[in-house]
Amino acid sequence: MPNYKYEAYDQSGARMSGAINAVDEKGALAELKAQKLIPISVSEQTSNKSLFDGLSSRVTLSDLEFFTSELSLLLQSGVRIDKGIDIIRRSKSKPALASLLSDISQSLKRGGSLSAALKEHPNVFDKLYVNLVELGEASGELSDIFDGLAKDLKYKRDLNRKLVSALTYPAVIFFVCIASIFLIFNFIVPQMADLFSQQDSLPWYTQAMLSTADWMQNYQWFLVFGVVGAVAIGISSLRDHNNREKFQRFLLTVPGLKTALISTERIRFNSGLALMLKAGIQIDRALTLAIGNLKSEPIVRELTVAKEKIQRGGVLSEALQQTSLYPEFYVSLLEVGEASGNLPTIFEEIANRSRQDFESWTQRLTTLIEPLLILFMGVIVGGVVVVMLMSMVSVNDVSF
Repeated sequence: MPNYKYEAYDQSGARMSGAINAVDEKGALAELKAQKLIPISVSEQTSNKSLFDGLSSRVTLSDLEFFTSELSLLLQSGVRIDKGIDIIRRSKSKPALASLLSDISQSLKRGGSLSAALKEHPNVFDKLYVNLVELGEASGELSDIFDGLAKDLKYKRDLNRKLVSALTYPAVIFFVCIASIFLIFNFIVPQMADLFSQQDSLPWYTQAMLSTADWMQNYQWFLVFGVVGAVAIGISSLRDHNNREKFQRFLLTVPGLKTALISTERIRFNSGLALMLKAGIQIDRALTLAIGNLKSEPIVRELTVAKEKIQRGGVLSEALQQTSLYPEFYVSLLEVGEASGNLPTIFEEIANRSRQDFESWTQRLTTLIEPLLILFMGVIVGGVVVVMLMSMVSVNDVSF
């Protein structure tokens, strides 16, 4: 449905503006009247598509964290859930989030529950989120539920930012190195070719440099298309469950990377469990929802087996000890939590310690990879420059 911008007066006479979804202008006016607003103007929003439309066409993790934290504050202040969503919708200008909140608001005005409205958007709200909201509606503690969800989403957002930060510098250095190689063999070396054209015999390194430049000029686009095609085929093959699991299993065998992958999955799993157990969800149900939050298929398979053992009466710490997520130290913490009956605090502690482990890993990675990439770039680009200088010297020697 199209979006309609409106300006209207509320019952107190205050002027307000916003956006609303409707089939047509008459539907928009009817919706405003249903909300007890007096419309001043209603006009359909025109979408001027640009290169950056894709960046704002979906609700991001930051948008979801903003919505959850703001709604938690409004509920704690005594604002009704429908009124709170309307306030957030008017204050957030991003079209994707405004449209989502408009759909949720209309579902609530039709008499539906908040959890039912969230279920209509599974690409934004996962099962864990929806189940916790449903539990909050039943217990009357929605503000506490949203507060816990907001903290969990903030941790996830910070985790994503750390991952991006850890990968940005290596990606930039690698791109500069590749761009330098293309520049040298497409512009610099060809200009020097005339210098060697009169020579009957050339050193092997000079011949190799000229042959490489000639190949790059004639076939570099085949190389580019080949790399892009290989990446596209790889991404397409990962859509298959078996191929994706094999690839993820391979990643878990790479030294260094294995630690980071397990740490991120441990954070997701334990933070979700802590949140659900604090909300009063039974451990078997909490395990099912927490496993659904994970990305690594091999770890999901391990935890599914552990969950089945727990459901058959097995000890929690012993079952989780057999998975990759819980080394001996974390198992000892689980045993303490089982003995004290305070598992939510233990799961939260494990998540916090895992965050510290991941931060240490990203710091070590950045510290180590920076000189290695500079060395790699120096060897590749510097090696080409040295060959060019040696070739020029050899020409002068021959001429002399």
